[in-house]
Amino acid sequence: MNTGFQPDWPNLDLGHMPNERFVLRLFLLLRALPTVLFNRQFCDRADVIIARNVDLLALAVVFRAARGWRIPLVYECLDIHSALIGKRFFNRVMRWLERVLMKRIQLLWTSSPGFLRNYFLPIQKYDGPVEVLENKIWFENAQSERPAKARRTGRRGPLVLGWVGSIRCQRSLEILCETARQMPDSLEIEVHGIIHHHAISDFEAKIADLANMTFQGPYSYPDGLAKVYARCDLVWAQDLWQRGGNSDWLLPNRIYEASWYGCPCVAVADTQTGRWISDNGIGATINKPTADDLLAYVQSVDRSVLNDLSSSVLSMNDDIFRLSKADMQRALAPVLPH
Repeated sequence: MNTGFQPDWPNLDLGHMPNERFVLRLFLLLRALPTVLFNRQFCDRADVIIARNVDLLALAVVFRAARGWRIPLVYECLDIHSALIGKRFFNRVMRWLERVLMKRIQLLWTSSPGFLRNYFLPIQKYDGPVEVLENKIWFENAQSERPAKARRTGRRGPLVLGWVGSIRCQRSLEILCETARQMPDSLEIEVHGIIHHHAISDFEAKIADLANMTFQGPYSYPDGLAKVYARCDLVWAQDLWQRGGNSDWLLPNRIYEASWYGCPCVAVADTQTGRWISDNGIGATINKPTADDLLAYVQSVDRSVLNDLSSSVLSMNDDIFRLSKADMQRALAPVLPH
């Protein structure tokens, strides 16, 4: 999404990083290294360096060393990559490399307490400064007003279940397809966003014979969010792509987006996403990631129940769902001079 975006800051393009191509990523990182070192003016006036994910952390550590270690370094981790999880030699090497690099950081940013509880503390033994900066909705200079009331009041016809954002979960696709198949007249499923074909290879074929499951395509962020969520009575918020690891620990941005627009979420109870939904009262959870459990829940609710839940979510404080400048200031405070 937003493929035509042009940065309005001084930008140094380091090239396109493909998904799941580890050898190529290593080559591109090595190729980017001299570009970074020969363009030091981009960071000469920096108060802080923020490196998103472990590959860019490696570049940032080299750059910081070249500048005499004087600029504070923040490691931002929004996902625990599959390369860092597992018992294979490659996984152990990647974890070792990350530990070595993290010894050079001044602060860890992570988007979910689940990453700390399940990975950084018990596995990586990290004991440095941490700030949890949730992946909330960000409007920058624009502002999108929250609906005054549930927009679905008075709507007739099938319930609409949305799957929104980065579409990369084969298990979710199978669950949603089977649920659609079992409720052909009383449920519509709309998919909005970008399909990650490296993770889902047969998306179009899977939904081809389901008249009540449609792909609506990408949308602009954040301008297109209001229209997307206004179409949905309920949102499938669960990522099951890396079950037992990253998917169980993360907090996806769709829970904040949907809640901002008063759209209830549903997820699996024993995940960080499910716990967040239950703790904040923004939706419902199912016990198991199966079509049977999702089917049982969807068949148990009607639009009036979801509208009441939507009204409750819309009454909650904006700051639960929206990232503010105050959040950024708090997150940067440990590494910036007071």
